[in-house]
Amino acid sequence: MTQGVYAHSVPGRDESVWEPLSEHLTAVASHAAVSATVFGGQRMAEAMGALHDVGKLIQEFQDYIRGKGTSVDHSTAGAVIARERYGAVLGQIMAFGIAGHHAGLANGRVAGGGISSLKERLDGKIPLPLSPDLDVAPATVTLSAPVLSTGFTHHFSLPFLIRMLFSCLVDADRLETERFYARFDAEARGKTAARGCPLTVEDLRDRLDAHLLRFKDKDGPVNALRAEVLAGVRAKAEEAPGLFSLTVPTGGGKTLASLAFALDHAVRHGLRRVIYVIPFTSIVEQTADVFREALGSDDAVLEHHSGFDFDPPSRKTRRKTAESDDEAPDGARKLRLASENWDRPVVVTTSVQFFESLFASHPSSCRKLHAIAGSVVILDEAQTLPLKCLRPCLETLRELARGYRTSVVLCTATQPAVTVEAGFAGGLDTVRELAPDPRDLYRRLKRVTVAHLPEPLDDETLAERLLDETQVLCIVNNRRHARDLLRRIRGEDGARHLSTCLCAAHRRAELASIREELELKRPVRLVSTSLVEAGVDFSFPTVYRAMAGLDSIAQAAGRCNRNGDLPELGRVFVFSSPEGEGRKPPPELGQFAEVAASVLRGHDDPLALDTLRAYFQRLYWQRGPEELDAALVGDGPAPIRGILKALDLYKSDREYPFADIAKAFRIIESPLVPVIVPYKPAGDPDVVQRLLETLKRLPAEKTGGIARALQPYLVQIPRSARNALLAAGSAECVRGDEFGDQFVSLVNGDLYHPDVGLDWEDPTFRKIETGIF
Repeated sequence: MTQGVYAHSVPGRDESVWEPLSEHLTAVASHAAVSATVFGGQRMAEAMGALHDVGKLIQEFQDYIRGKGTSVDHSTAGAVIARERYGAVLGQIMAFGIAGHHAGLANGRVAGGGISSLKERLDGKIPLPLSPDLDVAPATVTLSAPVLSTGFTHHFSLPFLIRMLFSCLVDADRLETERFYARFDAEARGKTAARGCPLTVEDLRDRLDAHLLRFKDKDGPVNALRAEVLAGVRAKAEEAPGLFSLTVPTGGGKTLASLAFALDHAVRHGLRRVIYVIPFTSIVEQTADVFREALGSDDAVLEHHSGFDFDPPSRKTRRKTAESDDEAPDGARKLRLASENWDRPVVVTTSVQFFESLFASHPSSCRKLHAIAGSVVILDEAQTLPLKCLRPCLETLRELARGYRTSVVLCTATQPAVTVEAGFAGGLDTVRELAPDPRDLYRRLKRVTVAHLPEPLDDETLAERLLDETQVLCIVNNRRHARDLLRRIRGEDGARHLSTCLCAAHRRAELASIREELELKRPVRLVSTSLVEAGVDFSFPTVYRAMAGLDSIAQAAGRCNRNGDLPELGRVFVFSSPEGEGRKPPPELGQFAEVAASVLRGHDDPLALDTLRAYFQRLYWQRGPEELDAALVGDGPAPIRGILKALDLYKSDREYPFADIAKAFRIIESPLVPVIVPYKPAGDPDVVQRLLETLKRLPAEKTGGIARALQPYLVQIPRSARNALLAAGSAECVRGDEFGDQFVSLVNGDLYHPDVGLDWEDPTFRKIETGIF
């Protein structure tokens, strides 16, 4: 065995404790193979792991790891060897992931996304350091079922497989690097020990059973119907993995019924975890809290949504070429990529995080993807996906069910709008319904009347209507409208506000307080954005909903007379605001509202099944393929219209444009950026300040845990608004010389209000008393 060839060094320690390259390659190969076994890719993943770092054998890298010289490309060599050894098909599949395990998945043919193309790297002059002493890669590789089963396509299945194998390699590399350094660092040992969860899906199924027993004897027709839904759904858990729908009106117990099915189904078929995907307009932490209570465990549930980006745009500007590699001599940059790898039995995430990761190219985003294989994915309100990327999302769900032993459950309170059975050509087919007789459920669960107000309501009139009610919920389409409306009723009894201008910890406290007030029959006049429409168990006698998609109106109606406790039906009013008042929904949701408004002109009841069918016909089924896959792929003068088309164009030579697709695919057109706000929880008012002080002094590679701890104290705002706060001195970049604008902290506490949260309209605002010395 060759001596003195290392994968990782340990600063300040003798070379005798450094990690030999052969040990690292063997460990990563074994780990990656285990991750890929669920979809039959273990031999390919093993070979990728064995080859990914063979470029470290060259003298230039060994000098670099000893502190001499600069970083050199060590990823291309393994990709070249894979292509030569395993051929144009399997070798090309593996080369994408090996070459990209630091810089990311590249375009096959033309440079894009700031990195060289795979072709450039494979054709370039690169030393091939393969040595018999370090050749731990198998001589041949195979790819087995189920990933090659019926339905495999070269235009979608093959690039999807490349991404999954890439995920296995990246996660194995990161975890094995973490494991090595844990020998020398107590904090790293704790981090390694904290991964995963000792509870299995069987344990969680049993815990959920115990939790559900508490509701067994609850009286009332709604609770009886929920019990009926639960029993009917769980009875279907024996069915083979695949595509399912769960069509239950809001308030019918859909959330816990879907979790019960998922755990039963996972136990029955040996699946590994449950991934619950909620619309990006919802709040992840609320659903995660419901699951933690139901499962009696904090550790079993991971909530993962967009927070800090560990490869921020300010650090992506340089073009990474075949001569650059993103690794420090001691592997520290690997450890700083703190993206979760979804190693918990229950994951709660957003549509943005879920789907954008599945089309991403960067290692930190793709690392977790292999965890989806062999799981149950519950997609809440599938029809809320933006129209412009609907078809690529549906192809992803189809592929997960086809080749990766993943069961997908389309949960909806309206109807399965994205299925062939529902009339959507090109939609998902062979989707099995879990709910017992959905049409009858709608009839039996009717608890409200819905009136569409013919004349627009200005804010003054709307505020007067809210003050005429003792308990009322008003849902509007954007944060500014919610804030302005609250100002009109502020000071009145029960005036409350919920929006994403409040950080997650603040929202949790407000939700608990509002529930208590409702139960005590005290005045509550709540103005909120759409975040209350999923996973928030409120019940108001009266609800006002600004014009939106019919699915959103149905969700709003689910917050009215939720348990059927009122002596009469609850009242829901759908209203519009006068033109020119800036009250339109965000662009991503504007199309839904426009279609709903046009459908309601010919239908009286927004929640009637014929109204919903007409809505979805106009929204999805009558649109052409280009409208449902509208992303522009590529930066040149003639970009390709549509991600599926781009994949199809490159299928013959397998030079897929991964980097361009990652840039083009966006659930939200204008992504938001985080600001750390000085919220002071009742039990620990100094927590944010304490975390920031820790962040300022920790070594860079150890900031991942602090970043996760800060997530409950983030508010996501437009980048332009954050830039204005920075320019005004109202916010500052924490350790900006190292992290750029990764960690931005609000230093003007006057801009974070106890009722409306962060108000960035005037970045220079200061309270009068703040300026008095």
